[in-house]
Amino acid sequence: MNKVILCGRLTKDPDVRSATRAGEELKVVRFTLAVDRRFKKDGEQAADFISCVSFGKTAEFIEKYGKKGTKFIIEGRIQTGSYTNKDNQKIYTTDVVVESLEFAESKKEEANNPPADSDGFVNVDFENDDLPFI
Repeated sequence: MNKVILCGRLTKDPDVRSATRAGEELKVVRFTLAVDRRFKKDGEQAADFISCVSFGKTAEFIEKYGKKGTKFIIEGRIQTGSYTNKDNQKIYTTDVVVESLEFAESKKEEANNPPADSDGFVNVDFENDDLPFI
């Protein structure tokens, strides 16, 4: 079984691209999720930065609502791959392919959190309360 569930914040605005599959345009979104580690190291919170990719409707949702600092819970699978770069070196990749996601904070919780400070993240206000969830 290959299943991943993560909770974290977008480190920057998602990278949105389009691809063509079977003659149809398909959104592809790449982003990095900062996930806090369970234990602090030397009294400071440590995080892992997880590369993620999503396609289709999930990608469209992230494009519309995902901004730097948005906290998501994502569910997906790990996918590995490799390619040869322009220097003829083999590069290995590991990504989480996002299959579903939801917001990890409500608008009310976001309003109660202070703006970006020591962690460098900014809380995002959404324009309406009627957001679709995937």
